[in-house]
Amino acid sequence: MTDPSTTPFQIANFDWDISHDGSKLVYVSATDKSLWRIELGGTGTVEAVPAPPPAPSEATGDKPYRLPFAGPPGPSTWYVAQWYGVTTAGYRGRNSTYVQGQGIHFGIDFATECGSEVVAIAPGKVIAVDGDFGSPPHNCVLLLDDGNIAMYGHLVERTRHVRVGDRVEPGQVVGNTGDSIAPYTCNRNPHLHLEIRKQGRAIATNPVPYFDANWDDMTLGVWPGARFERNLDDPASNQFLDDQPDIRFGGPIITNFARPWPP
Repeated sequence: MTDPSTTPFQIANFDWDISHDGSKLVYVSATDKSLWRIELGGTGTVEAVPAPPPAPSEATGDKPYRLPFAGPPGPSTWYVAQWYGVTTAGYRGRNSTYVQGQGIHFGIDFATECGSEVVAIAPGKVIAVDGDFGSPPHNCVLLLDDGNIAMYGHLVERTRHVRVGDRVEPGQVVGNTGDSIAPYTCNRNPHLHLEIRKQGRAIATNPVPYFDANWDDMTLGVWPGARFERNLDDPASNQFLDDQPDIRFGGPIITNFARPWPP
């Protein structure tokens, strides 16, 4: 743990490092983004560092999708409330809410105020409005130019912004966020549920690799941050944002762990 040749490393999706002389652990605090230097065998000291720039809304580099909101994340705008994958919530709902998704949470949930505008993540065409894709009370579905499908779920109303057959461009408003719990009054669990499907609509895939975004920053300060269920018979699997399985809708449950943690 104290050999500088083995660093940097990552614990619970937060970045850690060790000083060159091997005497201090260094990490970025999830609470206030200050830089901590912990003397091994001693106490910690803190020094302020500038907050990182907000995640870009526009797609850049070789990752094709932009974020589904016009503005950056924050307590008053939006943040990631649940990841795609073997989340603890997905595990608990594996035989109920998520049974058709092989027992995992098959999208990313963005917590935001009800009625917030959501935008196209990439160029494409509207192929369904309130179709049979789930995520009530309303949804909007785009066939992206790369062949993937983007499904915007839990919209507050049937979208007024686009119609089936419309061409959309990145950043164009396609709907407004709503609530996921009946009677959908926007005071229970308001959020956007975003899915990426491929090979038609049968397979859901992890959205994280498609976006040019600092995903880890999008839950900083939200305790306990990204939480994935651990299979104690294979404890290293599916514990990071970019290490989550594709699922086939209607396939067998893949999360019936003999020794889960948390139990």
